[in-house]
Amino acid sequence: MGTEMSSEANTGPTGEQGIPDTEPGGGQGIDWAALKAEAVRAMGHAYAPYSKFPVGAAALVDDGRIVSGCNVENASYGIGLCAECGLVSSLQATGGGRLVAFTCVDGHEELLMPCGRCRQLLYEFGGPELLLETIDGPKPMAEILPYAFGPHDLSRGA
Repeated sequence: MGTEMSSEANTGPTGEQGIPDTEPGGGQGIDWAALKAEAVRAMGHAYAPYSKFPVGAAALVDDGRIVSGCNVENASYGIGLCAECGLVSSLQATGGGRLVAFTCVDGHEELLMPCGRCRQLLYEFGGPELLLETIDGPKPMAEILPYAFGPHDLSRGA
């Protein structure tokens, strides 16, 4: 999912709109308000008829694109998808890349932290330096998910 940003935003290599004045990976110049606005937009598409808890997420990719996702529930409950799952699917479907900055909101447009499973998913696609917006300001994934299991662990074999 791309974003519907203003014409002031830079366009990424795929032609999708990006966040203005962004320095990927450095945290300086990341327009957290624009990311939150995209997460709120995505949250508006959530399918949450059972929990009544819509969630939207948005992230900046290292090439300037913004990807987003929303939660999608299912009557069997256990196979619902978190917003982060949709975001990562969008990332891969639009060319891949590394996540640089991430935010997530609930139905009241308040910041929401990813669940444990989603922290692991975000780590896979952003690594320890991925910045997550928290109520205490942006924090690197290494602080949110310390001692994370990742692809490097698989190289050791069984």
